[in-house]
Amino acid sequence: MDGLHTWVINLDKDEARLRRITQQLEPTGLAWTRMPAVLGRELPADQQQVLLDAGAYRRKHGKDPALGELGCYLSHLAVMRALLASPHQAALVLEDDALLTPALLPVLQGLMAQPRRWDMVKLSAVHSGTPQPVLALAPGHHLAVMLSRCTGSSAYVVNRRAAEAYVAALLPMTLPYDHVFDQGWTYRLKVRLVTPTPCVHDEQIATTITTGGHNRKFAWHRRLSAHRYRLGNELRRVLYGLHETLRERAAPLLRLDARTG
Repeated sequence: MDGLHTWVINLDKDEARLRRITQQLEPTGLAWTRMPAVLGRELPADQQQVLLDAGAYRRKHGKDPALGELGCYLSHLAVMRALLASPHQAALVLEDDALLTPALLPVLQGLMAQPRRWDMVKLSAVHSGTPQPVLALAPGHHLAVMLSRCTGSSAYVVNRRAAEAYVAALLPMTLPYDHVFDQGWTYRLKVRLVTPTPCVHDEQIATTITTGGHNRKFAWHRRLSAHRYRLGNELRRVLYGLHETLRERAAPLLRLDARTG
């Protein structure tokens, strides 16, 4: 799989997690690099104010931002910059709590064989995403367009075009990373999902990048702006998904017409 490199996001203190993901990656033969995760609470206050739009976050998400979320956000952007500084054409991005299945390698091979069909592809999912399959990648696995919300960022593939778009447009942070990087309509990207996913987010171990802590969610009457934002966002997601699904399914017919015309 020439052109693909793997980055693993891992906090310096999380040595056990690093050993765990290392044990999973060794049998795959994938070349990989550890990306030290950013600790948001260690950022100077003036940097926090520049990198995080706390007001927009509260309006869109209906809760107070956590510095751990900012650290997670910046860690993923660091991978995008690393990809752009490298000779590689695409990155497999893994958080250190991802669980890899044997399907990962054939799925990656399928993706790298079809580079024009995607810019960012989710390999794990917290919600289903209502996937619409458009291309067979590997036995039992398809590239799909999402029609509904599909959060999570523990495993995905991104190409240089998407990395450039993210570096240019994702700051300041106004939402958690996994709520914003899949907005293909915003960044003019082909955002896809592999169904079923070849990686799983391990719910059995607590996250250490996006700190939990106390309940930050506002009372219902303070979340009205967040509900408005989400309603509009999900409408855009559906329209984008329908457009992309129709375009993908029409493409083979257009190619056939071109050959026979």
